Amino acid sequence: MNWRQFLTPVTSMDTDQARSFLADKKVEDVTILDVRQPKEYETGHIPGAVLVPLPELTDDLQRIDRTKPVMVY
Repeated sequence: MNWRQFLTPVTSMDTDQARSFLADKKVEDVTILDVRQPKEYETGHIPGAVLVPLPELTDDLQRIDRTKPVMVY
């Protein structure tokens, strides 16, 4: 599977736009994908975020619900 096809179309957001996007959504309405390393995630993350470190992303694509919008950080 080509992960780039899975994550298109891509729209970039700044912090304020991301907050606004998430403001009216429930955690279960969107997949928040944290691609940082586990220690970074433990230090702090967006509530409800799914940790899939970037080097493992292609191996863990099945963990991402394709029916929901995906926000990656």
